[in-house]
Amino acid sequence: MSSTYPGLGSAGTAAIPAAATPFPRVSWGAVLAGAIVALAIGLMLNVLGAAVGATLVDATARDTPDASSFGIGAGIWLLVSNLIGLGVGGYTAARLSGTASNTDATLHGMAMWAASFLISAVLLGNLVAGVASTAANGVTGAIGGIASGIGSVASAAGEQVANRTSTDAAQSAAQRIVERAQNALAGAGSAPATMTSDQRKAEIATLVGRWVTGGNLAGGDRDRLNALVAAEYNLSPQEAQQRVTQAEQQARQSLQEAEQRARQAADVAAKGASVASFSIFLTMLLGLGVAVFGARRGTRDHLALRGTW
Repeated sequence: MSSTYPGLGSAGTAAIPAAATPFPRVSWGAVLAGAIVALAIGLMLNVLGAAVGATLVDATARDTPDASSFGIGAGIWLLVSNLIGLGVGGYTAARLSGTASNTDATLHGMAMWAASFLISAVLLGNLVAGVASTAANGVTGAIGGIASGIGSVASAAGEQVANRTSTDAAQSAAQRIVERAQNALAGAGSAPATMTSDQRKAEIATLVGRWVTGGNLAGGDRDRLNALVAAEYNLSPQEAQQRVTQAEQQARQSLQEAEQRARQAADVAAKGASVASFSIFLTMLLGLGVAVFGARRGTRDHLALRGTW
């Protein structure tokens, strides 16, 4: 069994076996070529947009558009340039594949679109990684320089102190610090009136820390804190209680405000991530549509090609 095509061979007909192996329906070379063309055209148009944007900056006459206008214009130009690149890339992929089927051309355009986005993601990821590595190295170098400078200053200061003070004086100062801490700890639980100021302040700090971390104080701890505040600042028990209550209200208000700010920041971040995700989705969807349109335009006409086979 054979099929005949007019215009082929010396007799005008040619026999083609019915069981011939079908030709591959995908041309990866055409897909890759279309993706490279799409990326190159998009990059070229983006560079052109950057050049046009730079010409709008006029620092001398102070006639430069504001940042919002620049941002909107840059976003629109970025979208248009990438869509143009994807359209031309889809046309290239379909044309080079040699297919006369609209379905095959559409699939080649979709493959080109996917390949171009994957290549862009890889290139962008490498760029971001390189920038992050450079920034990290710069920060590490700066921290090392600062640490070196601090070490030099500390060394110089240590030499000056060593020249001006003796070993006995340093040991005496350290002993006084240790005794002061011991006295502060030993005064815990004593009558506030018999405690030193350092002891009262140390216990007040302990109770306040327990109150902040725990969220509330037990009745005995609250009475103890009122007594310590009254003895330390020469207040009556009522005044001390009022001051502690006022400080507690202020602390709770500050915590509520901090929590509210954190919630607002999280809400703004969530909305920003949502808008960015939808924008990326719509951009990719538009790119897919333009790539398919270009591929359909690049489909070879079977009737036109029949006379050239």
